[in-house]
Amino acid sequence: MFCNQCEQTARGVACTTVGVCGKKEDVSVLQDLLVNATRGLAVAALDANTRGVDTTEAGRFAADSLFTTLTNVDFDDASISEKIDEAVRLREELGSDVSGAFTGLTPAASVEGKIAQATEFGSPWDTERDDDVQALQQTTLYGLKGIAAYAHHARTLGQEDPVIYAYLFKALAALEDTSLDLNAWVALALECGEVNLRTMEILDAANTGTYGHPTPTEVPLGQRPNKAVLISGHDLHDLQLLLEQTAGKGIDVYTHGEMLPAHAYPELKKHPHLYGHYGTAWQNQHKEFAAFPGAILMTTNCLMPPRDEYKDRLYTSGPVHFPDVTHVSGDFHKVVACAESMAGFADETDNGSVMVGFGRNTVLGVAPQIIDAVKEGAIKHFFLVGGCDGARPGRNYYTDFAEQAPEDTIILTLACGKFRFFDKQLGDIGGIPRLLDVGQCNDAYSAIQIAVALADAFDVGVNDLPLSMILSWYEQKAVAILLSLLHLGITDIRLGPTLPAFITPNVLQVLVDNFGIKPIGESAEADLATILGN
Repeated sequence: MFCNQCEQTARGVACTTVGVCGKKEDVSVLQDLLVNATRGLAVAALDANTRGVDTTEAGRFAADSLFTTLTNVDFDDASISEKIDEAVRLREELGSDVSGAFTGLTPAASVEGKIAQATEFGSPWDTERDDDVQALQQTTLYGLKGIAAYAHHARTLGQEDPVIYAYLFKALAALEDTSLDLNAWVALALECGEVNLRTMEILDAANTGTYGHPTPTEVPLGQRPNKAVLISGHDLHDLQLLLEQTAGKGIDVYTHGEMLPAHAYPELKKHPHLYGHYGTAWQNQHKEFAAFPGAILMTTNCLMPPRDEYKDRLYTSGPVHFPDVTHVSGDFHKVVACAESMAGFADETDNGSVMVGFGRNTVLGVAPQIIDAVKEGAIKHFFLVGGCDGARPGRNYYTDFAEQAPEDTIILTLACGKFRFFDKQLGDIGGIPRLLDVGQCNDAYSAIQIAVALADAFDVGVNDLPLSMILSWYEQKAVAILLSLLHLGITDIRLGPTLPAFITPNVLQVLVDNFGIKPIGESAEADLATILGN
């Protein structure tokens, strides 16, 4: 086992015996084999494209396959094993004669046989190459996993683009091309950012086209007496189906984690039993799930190995799997029955509320007011403080940053990093809230469009705006978003709480020299002084 794809990887180097996320060695090596099997499929798909063969099914599978290997998604060796067999089947159906290290992979009858194959085939990147090339191969591969997640969500709602699948094939096949040097891999990594931007664009179109543009919405943080279901993860389609299947049954639906922004979508919030938000970020789920008196549905990523006190009422859907946890897809009658059998909330509690729904349509709808406030000096600076949350010490920096930001500044936030400060009362500037929740990590495109639109309004480049990006990262979607920001030429990004373990000093220096990327400082106060002083 060697896994260094998340921010919390052991010792800041790699998990080698068991994942910090809870992933066991057999799951880790099977995930590596699945990536390698998908590499073989990619080589065959590129050849099939030259022969005019339709590779759409292979592209969809490649996205779903890579999504499976993203942090905190699939902990089940049986489901990963099935996907390995599917990769081989699809590769053989393409009828390619092109040979390569992973086009020779054949189905193994058992999980144990696949683990033996995984040992034989090794890492998904080329460990024989120069360390800097390896670093860029890993950066690109992890970015691919982020693209795959966004592509999966978009396709669920009917949006896809063959350009995305073509790049997945190209980049996966490139991992086997020993002729590519450091500069070639820099280009592939930045292209990953370009393709991810397109992927986030179609995901934004899928979400807003299906559920409407988010509007400012107050979300209760308390509970009311009723049966209850808790839904976590990111998948809005699963939430829609759950709302439809619990309608009229006396069951309230509560969001958890990255599902919080769903309350702002018109087509979802029209369901009166979508009541409120329960809990905070993904890493607190052991305590929060144990205390929830109802059924729990986990969609997409962010699952932690469940504890016995709630495992029997936890359900997974989509790409999420865990051994001995019931998997449901679309038909949630088991979830409903579980909720009906439980006590639910007995008392009403008032824990305050939070505002969500400040996507690009809402923010740009008051753009003239914002522009006037900047020109008049009422707004001095904008901060984008967001990204992934995690359990590693040091993330209180982001809470301190939000609390210490001067009262003449605006904070845009998105993704689960906001749970460090999402319920802080920071006031407003001329009626514009100082804390604007743009949405999930899946809504990063919306934040980028806000920045681009403001730059256009002031007739300057994004880097010339009074805007600073203070980002936290945890998993591979964050890698893809960072590559998109670099593709756009955005500079002076502060990243933390630690820099990726897979980045070598030489590659980091390239990022510093070309993009001014830097780690967050020891204190938010010092970084604020530096930013605002400049």
